[in-house]
Amino acid sequence: MTLLAITASRSALSLSDSPGLAPDAAIRASLAALPPGVPVVILVHGRGYDPSVPARDPHRLIFAPRAWHGRSRHVSWPRRLGFALPGPRQPLGLCLAFGWFSTGDVWSATGRADGAAPMLARLVQIIRRADPARRVDLIGHSLGARVILGALPLLAAGMVDRVLLLAGADFLHRAKRALDSPAGRSAEIFNITTRENDLYDFLFERAHAPFGGERALGHGLPGAPNWLDLQLDHPATEAALRRLGLPLAAPRARICHWSVYLRPGVFRLYRRLIHDRARLTQPLLRAALDAPAQPRWSRLRPGILGDPVLP
Repeated sequence: MTLLAITASRSALSLSDSPGLAPDAAIRASLAALPPGVPVVILVHGRGYDPSVPARDPHRLIFAPRAWHGRSRHVSWPRRLGFALPGPRQPLGLCLAFGWFSTGDVWSATGRADGAAPMLARLVQIIRRADPARRVDLIGHSLGARVILGALPLLAAGMVDRVLLLAGADFLHRAKRALDSPAGRSAEIFNITTRENDLYDFLFERAHAPFGGERALGHGLPGAPNWLDLQLDHPATEAALRRLGLPLAAPRARICHWSVYLRPGVFRLYRRLIHDRARLTQPLLRAALDAPAQPRWSRLRPGILGDPVLP
């Protein structure tokens, strides 16, 4: 089995199709069947999901083996990443879908994200105990990025390899704290941003720091040796990815919190980052993306604050 659905409460992990059953044995059996060298990838969703409610269950929506067509946001992450394809195939790795309770307003959901972080750290530890040499990568959208950044300081050096933060709903000071931990210093972190998320970043900042002073991940964190900001809708980024054989379709909207996984072409990039690590290295991408990030609102209102008018 290359896809396991796991639900995290504040105090326990369980298999989503067997509530109350710890996932340790299933993870060990799945790891034992994997060929060497392929990774474990843990997916972490954002706000608005509840594994106990079918209509909000992430394992029936974005983490399902196939896309659920009732709502356009719910493409299948495992399938797009190559983990839930039909027919007999050589496993590309093990995908663990980490479902947590993230409903409610932004303040309560943020608090639940902080409560889910230790459970994510526990899941990584289970994998490492069962297979110490196995690579573990993390992908999180929105508040899922906050779960990941909260888990990193709870882990030892080398326990996490690559981290993809997709339109992360968190703050730069927490990212710096995570980077200053043993696991954070040894991981490679890709901060995937887009100006389409500017409004959501702004509202997240105002919700948690109404008088200012806090900066969301969308501002970027240049200078950290193992952190790379990748602004998808930057013309220079789009051109660089095209040269690397990773073209992106045009953005569908100027305001969208989900374009980091809905925009056609982005999952091709994420698959390469996960499955073609030796060729798509962070230094290679850093050199290819040698352009300063465009400032907030520059895509929403071209020309504001002296920014150039963009096509």
